[in-house]
Amino acid sequence: MFGSLKILISSLAKNARLSGQVENKDCRLAAAALLIRVATVDGEMSEARLAKLHAVLKSGFELDDRTTARLIDDAAAADRSAIDLYHFTRQINGALDDEGRRRIVRMMWEIIFSDGRANEFESHIVWRAADLLGVPARQRIELRQRIAAERAAPAECSPTGR
Repeated sequence: MFGSLKILISSLAKNARLSGQVENKDCRLAAAALLIRVATVDGEMSEARLAKLHAVLKSGFELDDRTTARLIDDAAAADRSAIDLYHFTRQINGALDDEGRRRIVRMMWEIIFSDGRANEFESHIVWRAADLLGVPARQRIELRQRIAAERAAPAECSPTGR
């Protein structure tokens, strides 16, 4: 009897882990699609933004190059078929805690600042997404300032930035 109970509990635990993996995959896809939306809000994605998107997704989700490229392709398709941000943010909210959602907003700013300054369209989409993710305005603004400062710091340290 205890053997049967042990097998049942083991089976339930395994199924719970598998469903968690599917949720993580859905969360990664939703996050990547949201990042693509940010990267392309004002037109085509620049090479700098594509490279930054790849780097952010690879490091943020601990993926290899091939998996990251596949995620970007899948996310681009998901973004093309989406009519709003809510579908993506709902999935992210269901899978991530407050810190995880702040990380997504940070990734958004990293993508935006990868090739210069943020324009009003980019800032607006981050504001909307952060609001839907439950990231307070103060934290969204702090993340923006931190990323902008990090982006400016290497230029100030370079020989031509003197």
